[in-house]
Amino acid sequence: MLGKLGWDAIPWDQPIPLVSGAIIILIVLGVLGWVVAKGWGPYLWKEWITSVDHKHIGIMYVLLGLLMLVRGFIDAIMMRSQQALAFHGGGYLAPEHYDQVFSAHGTIMVLFAAMPLVIGLMNFVVPLQLGVRDVAFPTLNSVSFWLTATGALLVNISLLVGEFARTGWLPYPPLSELRYSPGVGVDYYLWAVQISGVGTLLTGINFVTTILKIRAPGMTYLRMPMFCWTALASCLLIIAAFPVLTATLAMLTLDRYLGFHFFTNEAGGNAMMFMNLIWAWGHPEVYILVLPAFGIYSEVISTFSGKPLFGYRSMVAATLFICIVSFCTWLHHFFTMGAGGDVNAAFGISTSIIAVGTGVKMYNWLFTMYGGRIRFTTPMLWSLGFMTTFITGGLTGVLLAVPPADFLLHNSMFLVAHFHHVIVGGVVFALLAGIAYWWPKAFGFRLHEGWGQATFWFGLVGFYVTFMPMYVVGILGMTRRLQHYDVPEWRPWILISGLGIVILIGGVICQVMQLAVSFLRRHELRDETGDPWDGRTLEWATSSPPPVFNFAVLPQVKDAEHYWEMKRRAREAARLGKEPDYQPLEMPRNSPTGFVCAFFATIVGFALIWHIWWFMIVGLIGAYATFVVFAWRDVPEYIIPAAEVARIDRANREARQEALSGEALA
Repeated sequence: MLGKLGWDAIPWDQPIPLVSGAIIILIVLGVLGWVVAKGWGPYLWKEWITSVDHKHIGIMYVLLGLLMLVRGFIDAIMMRSQQALAFHGGGYLAPEHYDQVFSAHGTIMVLFAAMPLVIGLMNFVVPLQLGVRDVAFPTLNSVSFWLTATGALLVNISLLVGEFARTGWLPYPPLSELRYSPGVGVDYYLWAVQISGVGTLLTGINFVTTILKIRAPGMTYLRMPMFCWTALASCLLIIAAFPVLTATLAMLTLDRYLGFHFFTNEAGGNAMMFMNLIWAWGHPEVYILVLPAFGIYSEVISTFSGKPLFGYRSMVAATLFICIVSFCTWLHHFFTMGAGGDVNAAFGISTSIIAVGTGVKMYNWLFTMYGGRIRFTTPMLWSLGFMTTFITGGLTGVLLAVPPADFLLHNSMFLVAHFHHVIVGGVVFALLAGIAYWWPKAFGFRLHEGWGQATFWFGLVGFYVTFMPMYVVGILGMTRRLQHYDVPEWRPWILISGLGIVILIGGVICQVMQLAVSFLRRHELRDETGDPWDGRTLEWATSSPPPVFNFAVLPQVKDAEHYWEMKRRAREAARLGKEPDYQPLEMPRNSPTGFVCAFFATIVGFALIWHIWWFMIVGLIGAYATFVVFAWRDVPEYIIPAAEVARIDRANREARQEALSGEALA
């Protein structure tokens, strides 16, 4: 009746996952108890869990991403401490547990930390920057989030019930085939990634439609903020690449569940085809993450330099160039496979060429800062840290694009250092900058600057101390994913890398302190006007936090920096423009469709992992019924009266007028 599920699925003989799982369960129960005791349940259900407001969904994405970032960072601590202790010995993690740790670390960090954080910021910011009220498909947006949360939940369930994959963050066959991985670890990976991948694909469709079809009146493509361009390029890549991931994992699933032979070593299977397919998704995935990060840096550097973005059109061209060429470089992940010198040379050249687009962006950011009045706030510090760090990571990437060099460094710690230079230095730094930058817009108060800058310096120094030694041990011949080692020349560098993790822990503590101190001092840090940074794009034209309808009247965009020009004219006149003619607004109703759909998706995924077929059928019926009920809704929208719209907008106009009067007196 329960398929393969039994009491032996719980790791009774492994104290680390057992204790970790128990702690997570206690924390979840404690939070639920607190919510019930405070009587917050109805509020959370109405305003957050069932919300179709892009701002609330974006915040939930970011919260999910931060939680999974902590989980992935704990895995990183375990890996670094294991290697620090594993010289001439076994350390404290058994080989099978260590294999699960590094597999979970990569999967979580890329797919369940970085992706939700990037999509969360896109959700929150893009409709505001476009001057519209919501995304094209609000309910679908909710479904996307909750499917992503389902995937993250399944990954965390594997900590306590069963096991996770031991194959690495990409489940290469034949190791991932049933013969060599008979447990449920690979199945947890497959269904978690498949379910969340559907959510991500729906997000890509939603945002491409939103950006192409529902912009504010007058906002042509070349008047869109750079973050909207990079979000568009990222979502185009999602639409093109994620079906490849879905199909590839579906073929591996058929191998494991029905005895097919797509990637087996016999009966016509071809394991090397898996490498081609998975990296045809995997390398564009890097740019799905990096391109929105570039958009964040563009917004931050322009705002805190007090200048328009230099070379806007060339930035757009570079973004689209990267978007296209990112699909022409995947084979550099397996030069050693034996495709031949001509093929390797072609992909090596394309990999080097894609660096040109990033180079254009670097120079544009430098010229934006040149001659500007730079304010060294926390978001700006993260942006400057990125510029130095990403150049290092990019140069090592160009080195690895040379096939003979890659033959020496492939699968070594040098590769690990390069990848983290690009993803941490490029993406994580951007996410921390973006969160600090848009936090006041989301919550109505700024983050504490002192603790934010402490987080930056601990993070930057800890990053370099952690990953620069990996380049050295990689050149010395250390391969990645070693549970223990016996080469004395590697040990000093491994210990230095372990020290870097300790410094990074200090950065995490500072980040937590920043959030706590900011909340406690939120009245001092209050954003009264909605424009705490003297921003240049339309999201700063709204109150902080913005109302559910975003804009009382949709802006009539007349130039590339419409909001900046509005502010300039208001400052010259020392007063705001004429009050608009307020009208009733139609907004989409909240819907439990996303949450209910994810509930049944969790049932289906868990049932398929453990071969509980009747439970799977129940989940499929429930999911189908959910969509039928949603399709037959009678009243999908509600009306906000003009008087309510006027009341909310006038309060913000009064705060802005007061600030203008203060500037005029100064």
